[in-house]
Amino acid sequence: MTPPYQPIAPQSPPLPNRPLSPFTGYTRAHWEAQADTLLAGLLPYATPHLAQYRLPGRTGYAGAWSDGLEGYARSFLLAAFRIAGAQGQDLPGRTFISDLITRYATGLAAGTDPHHPEHWPQITDRSQPMVEAASIAIALHETRPWLWDHLPDAVRQRVAAWLEGFVGARPNDSNWRLFQVITEEFLASIGASYRQSEIDAGLARLDDWYRGDGWYTDGDGRKFDYYNALALHLYPALWSRIAGDRADVTLVATHRSRMRTFLKTHQHFFGTDGAPVHQGRSLTYRFATAAPLFAGALVDASPLPPGRTRRLASGALKHFADRGVPGGDGLLSLGWYRPFLPVTQAYSGPASPYWAGKAFLGLLLPPEHAVWTAPEEAAPVDIADQYLALPAPGWLLHSTAGDGIVRLINHGSDRLPPAPAPVHHSPHYSRFAYSSATAPETPPDDSPYAPDNHIALLGPADSSTVRGRIHPLHTHDRCAASWHAPSTAEGEASARIVSTSVVHGPWEMRIHQVEAPTGFAIREGGWALASDDVLPAGETGPGWAAVRRADGLSTALVGVLGWDENGRLPFGEVAHAQGRNAVGQFSAAPSLTLTHHHGGTRLLVTLVVLTADPKLRDDLADLCALAQASAAPDGTTEVRFPDGTITHVRRSTAATEAACTRQ
Repeated sequence: MTPPYQPIAPQSPPLPNRPLSPFTGYTRAHWEAQADTLLAGLLPYATPHLAQYRLPGRTGYAGAWSDGLEGYARSFLLAAFRIAGAQGQDLPGRTFISDLITRYATGLAAGTDPHHPEHWPQITDRSQPMVEAASIAIALHETRPWLWDHLPDAVRQRVAAWLEGFVGARPNDSNWRLFQVITEEFLASIGASYRQSEIDAGLARLDDWYRGDGWYTDGDGRKFDYYNALALHLYPALWSRIAGDRADVTLVATHRSRMRTFLKTHQHFFGTDGAPVHQGRSLTYRFATAAPLFAGALVDASPLPPGRTRRLASGALKHFADRGVPGGDGLLSLGWYRPFLPVTQAYSGPASPYWAGKAFLGLLLPPEHAVWTAPEEAAPVDIADQYLALPAPGWLLHSTAGDGIVRLINHGSDRLPPAPAPVHHSPHYSRFAYSSATAPETPPDDSPYAPDNHIALLGPADSSTVRGRIHPLHTHDRCAASWHAPSTAEGEASARIVSTSVVHGPWEMRIHQVEAPTGFAIREGGWALASDDVLPAGETGPGWAAVRRADGLSTALVGVLGWDENGRLPFGEVAHAQGRNAVGQFSAAPSLTLTHHHGGTRLLVTLVVLTADPKLRDDLADLCALAQASAAPDGTTEVRFPDGTITHVRRSTAATEAACTRQ
């Protein structure tokens, strides 16, 4: 049986509107057109009765059956925002919205029929259908007047029965608790079976994970990433819409207060070109990072001017559109710009990237809302250099208006469960720094560790330690510190590295106290630059190394103090790679190696810079040579940045905090 309609192609993209949107040119019409493009691109991969979307690409660990459900659920969420945003009405002479309603109602009828060949897998303990059930519940709620209310009773009963699989089931103790909250709240709203105790328990876990200043960890431990934005803040906002008058008004007010606080910070995570800082897992969701910006406006929990909200969100959408997302096949690939599996996890299936559709919840705001009608306003990165200390995750953000780059200095997020759980390593959490213009090197597990933004002890055959568990010490003003025990596959080494970062403009001074037995080499790396066109050019000299991309993006690493051996500085190196970076096929990272550590404690000071500012990049080597550092007997280190700015750093230990004083 074929679908009972002939789908209509989406409209052509509208022209940029510079008077209304001087930064991006994007308007609501651009969001609608992109949503239509994404939804149309999926149709060739739909099963005959539209209950599953079997996309090409690597199968997720839940299997192809679950992946097909994922394709339906995540695209239904996107379709729901589009349908509700249009109030279920077609434009004159078109039937695109009507087609969407029919398309997803048809799939719903088949997917929830246990005897149908396209039926969905059941919801069981810790199963992937739990994730997808929440998307379906949200979509059904938001399209209720146009879809749910018009379904045959038998279909509604089957949908309720399938969703009721969540009642009494055990989700993972992470953001998955909110999938149960959402699904069972929807069940309550339609008079189906649910457990209020499970809704309450899931919401209570949020309080356990709240670390202040708008930051949740995604489960126990120090698991800070974009799930704070696109799950832990987003789902409580959407839950309150489903619950309505049933919701605890005090709890709703708490969630919205936390979201308001978070959005004051979240606006700083986007570069001038719209790129989000590249850190954490599930980065293949791409512009889903914009979802909480719209959600804040939707539930009256945003501190941002409406024009800035749209500038930030549209900037993210446009950033990826300008770089070929979706691809020529009309699909969102498992990747960043191009297909690139290292930004995914084992659970990621071919339809996983369609959680990017969360960003389109802005379409729930009516066309006359100020988010859509106010002129775009500048983002923080557009205006001036910015510095933001975030003690909860242990991060420093510093951005520069001259090149529009945002940099994140990491002294607190490792995505590890609490000790004594085993330590594992992920380049998306263990690096010292991430940015809106770069991505970490991600070599295969059986390859040597990459040097970028990392300090390592090198043993026999250049075996490298990893950062592992991060113990934050201090985050304040422009200074942050942490310590870690360098780790190998066998466990933590009998060594300790205490690191302090001080930032100024595009510069970062890293001050390391390396405590290790004799015989190790010490290697530190700077930023990895990547390009699809040509291998970034490298340059090296005594005590320094630099990399420059063809478009001018540049980085350098300079040994400022403690790197000399017998009065001589080691020659810098540049590590080249192919196929190991999400930003481009060809990549390069500068590094320095101290070939022999004589045991005890060694103080190392390194200058690291990432810039595309024409005022700096063309004289980068000369500027870097102006950096200085000196150590005083009282444990204070004075660092002098290339522009002459001086900061005094009281060196930290595993038991004391660092302190920075600028002059």
